[in-house]
Amino acid sequence: MKIFIDTANLKEIREAAALGLLDGVTTNPSLVSKESGVSFKQLLQQIVESVDGPISAEVISTDYEGILKEGRELAKIHSNIVVKVPLIKEGLKAVKTFSEEGIKTNVTLCFSASQAVLAAKAGASYISPFVGRLDDISMNGMDLISQIVQIYRNYDFSTEVLVASIRHPLHFVDACMIGADVCTMPFSVIDKLFNHPLTDLGLEKFLSDSKKISQ
Repeated sequence: MKIFIDTANLKEIREAAALGLLDGVTTNPSLVSKESGVSFKQLLQQIVESVDGPISAEVISTDYEGILKEGRELAKIHSNIVVKVPLIKEGLKAVKTFSEEGIKTNVTLCFSASQAVLAAKAGASYISPFVGRLDDISMNGMDLISQIVQIYRNYDFSTEVLVASIRHPLHFVDACMIGADVCTMPFSVIDKLFNHPLTDLGLEKFLSDSKKISQ
């Protein structure tokens, strides 16, 4: 399982990278809008210097030509940039072109297995199903991950399943059990992966007992 951090905050990215477990970064316009002081391209340049792995950068155009123009410019920033494209007709049309040009893509805002199949056939490098948002409307987001993983195995699609909109550690564990390729999470969720009350209690006991040992 590869772990990506879902943020545009350099401090969080560098802190997660320092833990030695970070494989990549995903961003989106909402996350980028929270950061100030640098342009989007400057921010991406700083991110690629902090993490040696795939960095998803999203286009904001919704038409084929606009997506291509933005995506090609983003791809020029660094070889690790993955162009993030919305799962719409014009987006998948652009994904096919990007694939033919050797530009990696992350197809985002996936909410159904049929959408995931179309993205894979278009040549997407990653598909991003949003499990938390499905949970929000009383659907089980992890059921979608199971469907996509099974379908991709059935037809030997090379597109990687990137589980997005992860809200808590259980989402992460379920994704690992199902066999997804990547989980992208905010730093707050990554931080929770370390926690267990028995670990805290055990450490407290060990440290207490250590005081009884003659040094």
